[in-house]
Amino acid sequence: MEGPAAELLLLACAAIVGLVQLLWAAAAARGQQGLKWGAGPRDEPRPLTGVAGRLDRAFRNFLETFPIFVAAVVGAYLAGKLGALTLWGCALYVAARALYVPLYAAGVPMIRSLVWGVSLAGLVMVLAAVFL
Repeated sequence: MEGPAAELLLLACAAIVGLVQLLWAAAAARGQQGLKWGAGPRDEPRPLTGVAGRLDRAFRNFLETFPIFVAAVVGAYLAGKLGALTLWGCALYVAARALYVPLYAAGVPMIRSLVWGVSLAGLVMVLAAVFL
């Protein structure tokens, strides 16, 4: 029996990247907003600033592209379109998304946007493979 396609393993890696982001953003938020407020009803907003705010925004950005990535990878897999284009696209997406978070947390401007663009290019590669 063969193992799972590399693209499916990279999809799992992307999910791990998302989970790490969630935990990092939540820890930073609780450190700023307080555990008592976080465990309560949160009726009064406490906006996040600084690193905590950047981590929250980076996680929200991940949530914008991850569902599309999942659909693209699963679609390519089901259509039997896995190959070099999907493998490289998945690898680019996962690596860039993992690099994006610390760059955003550190407040690095232009390089962060470039890395985001690389992740988007990887996503587009996977989608393109479905139609080729």
